[in-house]
Amino acid sequence: MLQILDIKKSFGELHVLRGVDLDVEQGDVVAIIGPSGSGKTTLLRCINFLEKADSGTLIFDNEKFEFDKITKKEIARLRRKTAFVFQNYNLFLNKTALQNVTEGLIVARKMHKAEAVEIGKKALDKVGLSDRYDYYPSQLSGGQQQRVAIARAIATNPEIIFFDEPTSALDPELTGEVLSVMRDLANEGMTMLVVTHEMGFARTVSNKVIFMEDGVIVEQGSSKEFFENPKEERTKAFLRTIQGDMD
Repeated sequence: MLQILDIKKSFGELHVLRGVDLDVEQGDVVAIIGPSGSGKTTLLRCINFLEKADSGTLIFDNEKFEFDKITKKEIARLRRKTAFVFQNYNLFLNKTALQNVTEGLIVARKMHKAEAVEIGKKALDKVGLSDRYDYYPSQLSGGQQQRVAIARAIATNPEIIFFDEPTSALDPELTGEVLSVMRDLANEGMTMLVVTHEMGFARTVSNKVIFMEDGVIVEQGSSKEFFENPKEERTKAFLRTIQGDMD
């Protein structure tokens, strides 16, 4: 469904991505893990064109695009098939939960307001916020705000959702409610690419794990194989340091 070939990205002298390859099949939940500064978020942002990669190839739905030559029109077309959930929610503070979900449908997709509202309410119901349609972000907890952001993502009926550390701004109690929504989406077959520090999620919800460090993929494989039988010494050392997060 999605294939990335030899993607590279530098910020000045700093090589953040050094030639990364990635395959995502339909229905995959892929967890991207690794220490801070390993290039995980940059990879995700480049795939969704929030950052411009220096080189590499993207194949999506059997269409091929070169990162350094892709046009704005092609980016817009690709983005209509994807959704992105940010670390810090990125909600409009002056709009209600429902308006945050419907805004993109009405403005970007030119949908009639009544239809957008119906879809928006269903999306909010799905993430457990049927009693929060008219609440503004300031009236919602962090976990509820992130669930609004997920509702906004699923309302567009994307083929794949990118999550950039969706729980890192939340305390443990609120983290659980967001991961629960993501687990439900995974069970329904939603394709997801998730940058995360949540090892429990990586082990129990994702079916593939990618471990990155210094802008390259050190190891990747099925979640079961990755956690139970890591091959690389660096992976083993990393898993030892975060063992507490998995128990």
